[in-house]
Formats: sequence, structure tokens, C-alpha cells
Amino acid sequence: MLYPQRLGQFTREHADTVAALLCGLLLFLGWFALHLGALGLALLLLPAAYVIGGYESAREGLTTLFKEKELDVDLLMIVAAIGAASLGLWRREYHLIIDGAILILIFAISGALEGYAMQRTERSIRSLMSLTPDTARVLHQGREEEIPVSQLKVGDEIVVKPGELIPTDGIILSGYSTLNQAAITGESLPVEKTVGAEVFAGTLNGYGGLQIKVHKPAQSSLIVRVIRLVEQAKTEAPPSQEFIDRFEKGYAKVIVVAGILLATLPPFLWGWDWETTIYRALTFLVVASPCALMAAIMPTLLSGIANGARQGILFKNGAQLEKIGKVRAIAFDKTGTLTTGQVEVFQVISVSEYTKINVLKTAASVESYSEHPIGKAIVQAAGNLDWVGAVQVQAIPGQGIVGIAQEQHVIVGNAVFVQQYVTNLPEELREMAQSLEQEGKTVVWVAQGNRGAEVMGIIAIADEVRVEAAVTITRLKKLGIEQIVMLTGDNQETAYSIAKAVGIDRVYAQLLPEDKLDVIRRLQQQYQTVAMVGDGINDAPALAQASVGIAMGVSGSDVALETADIVLMADRLEKIAVAMHLGRRSQSIVKQNIFVALGFIMLLLLGNFLGNINLPIGVIGHEGSTVLVTLSGLRLLK
Repeated sequence: MLYPQRLGQFTREHADTVAALLCGLLLFLGWFALHLGALGLALLLLPAAYVIGGYESAREGLTTLFKEKELDVDLLMIVAAIGAASLGLWRREYHLIIDGAILILIFAISGALEGYAMQRTERSIRSLMSLTPDTARVLHQGREEEIPVSQLKVGDEIVVKPGELIPTDGIILSGYSTLNQAAITGESLPVEKTVGAEVFAGTLNGYGGLQIKVHKPAQSSLIVRVIRLVEQAKTEAPPSQEFIDRFEKGYAKVIVVAGILLATLPPFLWGWDWETTIYRALTFLVVASPCALMAAIMPTLLSGIANGARQGILFKNGAQLEKIGKVRAIAFDKTGTLTTGQVEVFQVISVSEYTKINVLKTAASVESYSEHPIGKAIVQAAGNLDWVGAVQVQAIPGQGIVGIAQEQHVIVGNAVFVQQYVTNLPEELREMAQSLEQEGKTVVWVAQGNRGAEVMGIIAIADEVRVEAAVTITRLKKLGIEQIVMLTGDNQETAYSIAKAVGIDRVYAQLLPEDKLDVIRRLQQQYQTVAMVGDGINDAPALAQASVGIAMGVSGSDVALETADIVLMADRLEKIAVAMHLGRRSQSIVKQNIFVALGFIMLLLLGNFLGNINLPIGVIGHEGSTVLVTLSGLRLLK
């Protein structure tokens, strides 16, 4: 019973191949019957070859014709084959029926080969979907229970044993292990993880057992978002493909009109006989069809998207793969992008009326509502202190945050922001703040009071520069990026200190989100294609405005991730240069493919008018160029 089942499954999975094989077999038998003089048998076998080999193309072509009122290349192939068969029956030159059947056979073989070629890209994308297990081991009252991953809820505690895949994103509650994140982030080396660290679905646990708390719904995990976005990218045609699609629709109409003229005028103009005229018109329909041109772009871009996903670079659609290769200027956010974003409180300085603990507790009361890395660092530093969360909290991106704690207005932010609420900033604190900023520290001012707030002190935040930042900037300059700038809401001294460390010459500091937007617009006026790299909510407007928005996948806020066009899933800045190289290679391959496709069309057309090619040779040239272009596009899978 298993054999029929397996045969049915094979037939469904390889329908194009089976159809091509049957078509070839029937064609051979029909030719052999014709060779033996069994005309009746040949005229039974050859139409069957036409139907089996050409059914799918005819169905797609007629569907396009009746539903979209457009001519399709598939339909042109079928018309050419039927035309050859009709001509053969009319003139009793039955070898023309063989020619038409060969046309359909080669077209069917080409379709099967293209299908297998595209399946390589599909497999690369589908391999992402096999990264997560179907079930998870959940702890219920001290006992382990295996349930489907889809039934996991926020707050569930799951157990992952050594060598198992992590079933969903979560936070480690207990245990220590190394995790292989290569499939998700592209990192080649395993990463050490312990209590408090975030783990991602689809990563492979090493030697240690882990107890993990689910902190977001399973459908919101990083790998699920990746799969969703890559699947979406497959269905969205980039501008170049949309142009080719529009061109193909008009071009098909031109081919039909030209084919009709070629089938009717030569006997009157040049004295051709009708058989030669119709035969060359049918050959023209085949060789002039833009199949190779249609395959010049999407296989290449889909291969590039799959390649990027394997390396931890998520392109949301093919248009962004095209654009990243054309970038001439790039802007970087500072905190969480050029720096690690893993900031910590370096020093707390208070005025004489307050203690350092007072300053820290007051700042934490409002910063506990902030998503910013600086706010999280302050809350973490105040973790063991007894403080009460504020109410009526309002964050002003790029400036600071205000709220009411213990019936007192609390203001936390940069000097310019806090100065709006206080009468003056103590000179001694100003000097200390300036000194700390020159060392590359970020200074947060803290003030409170209902009638005329007064400064309580300052908190110095240390943010480590990413190890790979300087190398990335150097690589981008070598790639020919004309302008690299840094955008930050931080002060001038800190901004220039970080910029100098990584090799950026142009700095825009003390910016609000709308200011970052304006800088991107000015860069676009000068350089046209501009990329923006950021991670926070305050970067979202600039990411949206940029020609290519690039977000940090791990440290990035949800708003930044949704707004960006490309996501660096491991926060690895050096992947930007890899993405640009992929973009440039894809453009180069697309141009090569278009050149090859147009070159083949021109050569075949010339050969047809000179009378040097017959219908089967025209089909081989036409379909061969299509397969060649498709395989060329798949080079990006390497």
C-alpha cells in the first residue's frame, strides 16, 4: 500500500518533471510510428504529447488572457506549437507536427528545470521554518509537561535540555550554557548565556540545562518574525521587476502584431511561399518571447534575500536589496548602534542638600517607564533601593522624561531639557558634567520641585563603543561610501568623543527625532540614496525617511524593527558591509542577466530572418537562455 502512496506523493511534488517525461516518451513513440509509416498511431500519440506537455502552460496562458485581459508568454508558445502542427497537417508535412511537439517538450523541460532552480531558494527559506521544535517542555507544579509551542503563554516556565532547540524567545531563570545562534543571527561562534540573558527560538542549546521564562507570545518570537518577513519579501516585486512586468505586457502585444504581419505580408512583398512565411512567423513568436528577460531579476533577488537571512541580515523585500547596493551616504545613531547600548551608571554626583541615593531613587521613579537604554541602566543601578514609581510620566524622545513622584515633579534629561524647568544649573556641576562628557560619558541631570524645580545632581552613564564599529566604518569607506555621519541626541562633547573613536568625521549632536529626519532629508538631496542605522523609538522617523532603514535586531525597539527595511539580527555592524556587497553583487548579476537575455533574443531574431534556424533550434535557444539566466541568479545562494 505504501508504493502507490509514495508514487502519488512523488507525482505531486514533481508534476512538471513527470509531465515532461511523459511528453518526451509520447513524442519519441509518435516519431517512431511516423518513421514506420503508422500515420494513424502517430496522430494519436503526438496530440497526447501536446496535451500532457502543454496543459499547464495553456491553462496559465488562458487564465491570464481571460482574467487579466493580457497576453502571456506561455500562451504564445502554445499558439506557435499548434500553428506548426496545423501547418504540418495542412501541407501533409508531418515533420512539422514533430517540431511543434519538440517545442512543447523543451518548454516543459525548461519549466521543470526552472522549478527545481527556484526550489533551491525556496528550500533556503523553508529551512528557517524547521528551526523551531513543535513542542515545548513546560513546568506545571514542579512537573514537566510537553505541550505544542503554539499553546505557550507569557509567564510559562519551560525546560530546555542539552542539545535541544530553544522552542520560543525567553529569559533564562536558571542555568548556564553556550547557545549556537548561527541559524538566527549568523554568528559562527556559540554565545555564553546565563541567568537574565535573552534566548531566541531556533537556537541550539549546548551542554547546560536551562529553565526559561516565556516573556512574549510564541508568534512574536524573532524567528517567526523573520519567517513572516521573508515570506512577504517573496511576494513583493521590487521596482525593477515591476518595470519588467509592465514591459512584458506591452512587448507581448507587439510580438503578436508583428507575428501576424510576418505571417501575412512576406508573400506579397518578397514573394515567399506560404509555408516558409508561416513557419518563420511561428519561429518568430518563440524566439522573440521575453522569458529570459522575465527571469533576469526575481531569482537573483530571492537568492540574495535567502543568503542574507543565513548570515543574520533580514531584507524585508527585494527593493531594499537593490537599494542597499546603491547607497552613497550612511547615518548612524550613537547609543545602542555605534555603542553597545549596554550602558551602566558610572558615577552619581549630588548637590549638598541631597545624597547620591536620593538622586538615584528620584531618577529611577520616572525612568522605570522608559524603554531607553540609559533609563534601564538607572533603574538597574537603583534596583536594591526603596523607591516608588512615578505617575503621569511623559517621555520626550531625545530630550528627557518627566513625572510626579511622592507629590513632587521630577525632571530627568539632558542639560538643555532640564534647564527649561529650573532657574539655573549649578556652575560646579556644569564643570563636572563637561569633564565627564569629554571622557565620552553621557550625563543625565536630575531635578525635582513643584514651584521652580531645583537640581538634585547628575548621573554619569558609561556606554561602551562596539568593538566592530571602527572596522565597519573603515570597510564602508573602502566600499566607496561618500559620506558617513553620526546622529545623536547626546551632547557635543560625548558625541565627538565616540565619533573620533570609530573614525566618523561628521557629527550632528543634541538632535530631536525631527532633527534627525531633517538631516536625512538634507543628505538625500545631496547623495540621493541614503541609509540610516538605528535602534530606538527616536530613530523611527529617520529610519522611515531614509532610502534604506537598518535596525539593530536584538537591541532595537519594536517600532524601529517595524519601520526599518533591513534588520541586523545579531546587532553585528560589520554585516552592513556584507549587505552592501550582496546588494552590489545582485545588481551586477541582474545587469548580466538582462544583457544575456536581450543578446539571445537579438541573435535568435537575426537567425530567424536570415533563415538559418528552425523551430526546435529556436526553442532550444530561447529556453536555454531562460534556464541559463535563472541559474545565474542562483549564484547568490552561495
